[in-house]
Amino acid sequence: MANYPAEWSHHERAKRRATTISLAYNVLFTAGKLVAALLTGSMSLLSEALHSATDIVASTLAYVGVRVASAPPDERHPYGHGKVETLTGFGEAILLFLMVLYLIGEGVHRLFVGSELESLEVGIGVMALSAITSFFVGRYVLRVGKRTGSLALLSNGQHLMVDFWTSLGVLVALGIIELTGWTAIDPLLAIGIALWLMRGAWRLATHAFHDLIDQSLPPDEIALIDALVRSEPDVISYHRLRTRRSGAMRYIDLHIVVPSDWSLQQAHAVADRLEKRIAQALAPAQVVIHVDPYDPTRASHQPSDAKERVKAM
Repeated sequence: MANYPAEWSHHERAKRRATTISLAYNVLFTAGKLVAALLTGSMSLLSEALHSATDIVASTLAYVGVRVASAPPDERHPYGHGKVETLTGFGEAILLFLMVLYLIGEGVHRLFVGSELESLEVGIGVMALSAITSFFVGRYVLRVGKRTGSLALLSNGQHLMVDFWTSLGVLVALGIIELTGWTAIDPLLAIGIALWLMRGAWRLATHAFHDLIDQSLPPDEIALIDALVRSEPDVISYHRLRTRRSGAMRYIDLHIVVPSDWSLQQAHAVADRLEKRIAQALAPAQVVIHVDPYDPTRASHQPSDAKERVKAM
């Protein structure tokens, strides 16, 4: 049965606010980096501006994905639209991979070709401001993503933290070049950052892929479900537990075994109570419980604690 607690709407508002802030930040600072690149003639700043342009695409995907995914279920989509959010997260992970390849390629190219930078003070100022703001905006988006379970926001937050590190790397490189004239530091830093980012891109893609193929919930959440079912004194045992995730929504279904002499009303009351407990503990969640009567011929297949419960009844 569906369960949409009050905090669900709070989560949705928080997710929408975070995606709006992220998108606005990326548009503003990409424009700023492009202007700085034109004023300084810096290829380093230009590449960073192009990198930020990919963040605009990522933020747009997150912005659209969160809104589509939050749409309520309809006749053609009875399970809701949560997978749209997972798809956007997967798309952002692919963009991150492409950005890594771009940074490595551009870094290797500059090592061989070299580059000249002018008016470094302008570039240093822009990159310093970009690094500071991207750090705080990125941490905010990641925090909202973790609190709401939004893969799209987690992926978008990773993009913003990537922007922080690349901005910081370019800032350090520009500072060293200003002091020493050693231009090779710029491509070396770009390659190092790209290799570090590859691990994060792989983790994001793997997470999204497993959600898309309906991997079960993580072990700690399965353990919580097990503990809640076992804490229900009227349930003899349970089986056929199936779980999956779609966007932020968890889907859980299982069979519980109750005494065979119970009325339909008694069995329904226990199942309904347990559904609500599980849904509340793992909110937002939809929980469906099927009731089976206790069958003595299958007692040998029941766990030992289930047999003890039958004897006590």
